[in-house]
Amino acid sequence: MKRKVIYVEDEPFLGKIVKETLENQHFEVLWKTTGISILKEIREFSPEICVLDIMLPDVDGYVLCRQIKHTFPSLPVIFLTAKTETADLVKGFEAGGTDYMRKPFSIEELIVRIHNQFQLMEGKNQGGGGIGEEIVLGQYLFIPGRCELLSPSRTIKLSLRDMQVMSMLAGNTNRVVDRKTMLISIWGDDSFFNSRTLDVYIRKLRNYFSEDRGIEIVTMKGKGYLFLVKEK
Repeated sequence: MKRKVIYVEDEPFLGKIVKETLENQHFEVLWKTTGISILKEIREFSPEICVLDIMLPDVDGYVLCRQIKHTFPSLPVIFLTAKTETADLVKGFEAGGTDYMRKPFSIEELIVRIHNQFQLMEGKNQGGGGIGEEIVLGQYLFIPGRCELLSPSRTIKLSLRDMQVMSMLAGNTNRVVDRKTMLISIWGDDSFFNSRTLDVYIRKLRNYFSEDRGIEIVTMKGKGYLFLVKEK
């Protein structure tokens, strides 16, 4: 069975090339040139991944991503963008994106990244918790199978990348997790770009755990991260 990709890109030439290349790699692709009715299209098409251009003519890609992740929290979203500033990278991940590629990009690399997202969903990467396992962390409950972190006041929907980083930390509470090991396990290499991306996720997780002062993610310079969960 072909794996389904919804692709949102308003540049006709690029969109046609990417769509045809993905189809030649045995994907089923729904290509849309605007963000109009994307939630409806996702419901009807049931894609396994979304490839989303940030600069669309009718809607802000970050806003659209938030809408997608609110309605379909487990759907991976790979951002494509011509923006190059670190602030744009951070904004993309905070909107719920699970990966980020700068234009111009290699279609071969895009295919690799799509397959990597499928591996993350299927729990094949190192560091993932059991799919049905619930992990108590102070006043929080981490549920990998539902991509959720339950705080004392709310349910936090986690992206797949959130979940992978969270799983490595939760599986090593009160122990240092090597930074390079995290990068290679989750992203496949420890490049500067991926290293900055990991920093974004660590900041997000620190914010998520702000309701429990007994939980702290400590940066161990030159080593990695110490995920402290103090006993009550």
